[in-house]
Parts: sequence; structure tokens; C-alpha cells
Amino acid sequence: MSMISRRDLVRVSVAGGLAALGPRSARAQAAKVTPEASKILPEAPTGRVVTIDAKPGPIPIDTAKTAVVVVDMQNDFGAKGGMFDRAGIDISGIQNVVSPTARVLASARAAGVKIIYLKMGYRPDLSDLGAPDSVNRVRHLRLGVGQPVAAPDGRESRILIRDTWNTDIVPQLGPQADDLIVYKTRFSGFYETDLDARLRKMAIKHLIVTGCTTSICVESTVRDAMFRDYLCVLLADCMSEPIGYGLPRSNHQASLLAVEVTFGWVSGSAEFIKALELQPV
Repeated sequence: MSMISRRDLVRVSVAGGLAALGPRSARAQAAKVTPEASKILPEAPTGRVVTIDAKPGPIPIDTAKTAVVVVDMQNDFGAKGGMFDRAGIDISGIQNVVSPTARVLASARAAGVKIIYLKMGYRPDLSDLGAPDSVNRVRHLRLGVGQPVAAPDGRESRILIRDTWNTDIVPQLGPQADDLIVYKTRFSGFYETDLDARLRKMAIKHLIVTGCTTSICVESTVRDAMFRDYLCVLLADCMSEPIGYGLPRSNHQASLLAVEVTFGWVSGSAEFIKALELQPV
């Protein structure tokens, strides 16, 4: 049995969508906009409509109905002295995506696009960590969740506990007054949080996703978002994954391919910023 290539896999996925949509898809394809994107473009946008160059095809977004989501870019995952670093996990990849993510946030704020931060953090008594035998509790305890540590400035802190240095967003990406912050206790930002309610209240449809780690918290959140009919665009150079980092076939690349084919769109920081800088269509 012959192996199907990545290009063929993407072509089959897109072709299936075109066939299902019928004659309208031909017009969308001629305009170089995926049929999925043309189908969901808001009919009466209240902000600017711009088009992001992405895979499997360009996608138009309404800036007033779009939010940039920053997933878990906090000290425990991306700073020296945080949980990952203490566990011997290479955090260089996460640190490398800070600069492009900062540029994305600056461009988004200038364009009036909303910013939402997701933060992994538990109550001091660990009552929301899960049942004694739950995978979430057992695996996190192995990483030292709840253990007291000293922050770089000498303050008392605790690993992955809310409102401590460990769960603060890394300084270069610090939230501003108008940004939203949502704490979560599982990999997905939608699990037992008010994220969905907040997004719907703001009439958000498109999610521009950044953060760490690609195959765990990012992908879990994107899958749940897709199930709720949000349209996600992942910025590949604004996310990282320690598992398989540097290998020819990493979890990072596998997650991006899954999103490109099935769950949404994949683009980059330069493409997103360029789209916001262009005149509205």
C-alpha cells in the first residue's frame, strides 16, 4: 500500500470541502479563499475585514470579532526557575517564541483586536487538581505542583499555584489593563472555565492562537474551540513544544499538520501582522 504524502493529505481534505459546498466553492477557490472561510465571513462586520495568508488557504477575519489567545506563556513554562526548568525540560524553544509573540500582541492592540491570556494555575489547597488517582493530579504532582519555591526576586512562591510568580505571564508578554485573563486547571482553556461565555459575549468568532505547548495545551484548546464553532488560526512561530523538539518529526509539526488539515488554519506572525497593516477590503 503506497504512503500518502502531506501534500496529498491536505489536497484531499480541501477537495472534500469543495465538493461538499458545491458551486459556491468554485467562486471561492477562484478568489483564492478557502470555501470554509468564505462561508463563515461575517455578513455585516463591525470592524475591518482583513485576509491572513494561511494554510490550507487565505482566511478573512473581522478584527472586531477576533481575539488573540496567549496560551500558558507563564514563568512555570518559559522562565528560568519555573516548573519546566526545574524539571530539566528544555525551555529554549518557548523562550524563542516570546519575541514574535510580543510583535503580534503589539500589532493586535494597535488594530483594536482583543487579547486573552490563558494561565494554568491551581488553588493553594490543590482542590481543583483532580481526584487522587486522576492522570491530571498524578502527573502534575510528579512535576512538583504546589511545592514552595523562591522567585528570582526572593519572594515566596509555589509551583503552578494561582497568583504567584510561577503563574505570572513572562514579563515580555505582560497583560495590559484591557486584556482578559482566564485561569484553567486542565490542558484545554474551555474545560470548566468561563472562556466560551466571555467569547460569545464579545461576539468573537476568530481565535488567533499563540503559546505553549503546541501539542498539549494549545492543541487541546484549539480542538475544543473547533467543537464550539470558533475558527482558529495558529501562528506557528509563536508556539513551541519541548516534546520531540529538534527531531525530524516533532509533536509541534504533527499538531500544526492536524490543524491545517482538520481543525483550522496555520499561519505565522509576519502574515498576521501584514494582514492588519493592509487597508481593509
